[in-house]
Amino acid sequence: MNARLTAGALLVVLGIGAGAVVHFSRGTVESRQGVKVAAGRASAPNARDVEAGPEVAGALPARKIPERLPQFSLQDPSGKPTSIGSFADKSLIINFWATWCAPCRSEIPLLEGLHAEWADRGVSVVGIAVDHREAVLEFAKRFKIAYPLLIGEQDALDAAAALGVASPVFPFTVFTDRRGEVVALYIGELHKPQAELILSQVQSLNQGQIELAAARRAITDGLSSLAAGAST
Repeated sequence: MNARLTAGALLVVLGIGAGAVVHFSRGTVESRQGVKVAAGRASAPNARDVEAGPEVAGALPARKIPERLPQFSLQDPSGKPTSIGSFADKSLIINFWATWCAPCRSEIPLLEGLHAEWADRGVSVVGIAVDHREAVLEFAKRFKIAYPLLIGEQDALDAAAALGVASPVFPFTVFTDRRGEVVALYIGELHKPQAELILSQVQSLNQGQIELAAARRAITDGLSSLAAGAST
């Protein structure tokens, strides 16, 4: 674990009750792990953002995270419109990314591993590429991405907004249980300790061992502990 783990662990957003609880921040979510993208633009906002890479910092308005995964459709790699609802009855790790985003690229091996390791437990990774279709197809082929991909531009940004992230900072990842409840939304580059912590609570939910509110509290506390350990 390192300083990046510390920064990322502070940026989990849990949809609780009538509003969102933003860990360690009441007004904004600050990201030092992702790269800002201008709303309405699917590729890199400008050369400065791309050159700055993962250290570009930006603030997101604190918005309500939905209790349940909103329904939306985007194209799959073959061009077929595909609803996020087609993954029903699975717990999802929905990763919003772009080909030009350095921390997004760094996450791919982890996401590949999670998709393989958790498949027999009813968990699927779904990558949502907010970028130009041709760039995504070339990138996915070159990096041999095996988990399902959906592709969009403004429609993918609209899906992000429906999840409460109206000014996207890539990457960000949404975790749901098999009932489609949003368990956590993590902003910034994901690392294995955070992923396994969140997924352990998702599994407890799926098995009826814990209630949603308790799972969210456990995730918040666990990420705080990971961040504290990484900073020492």
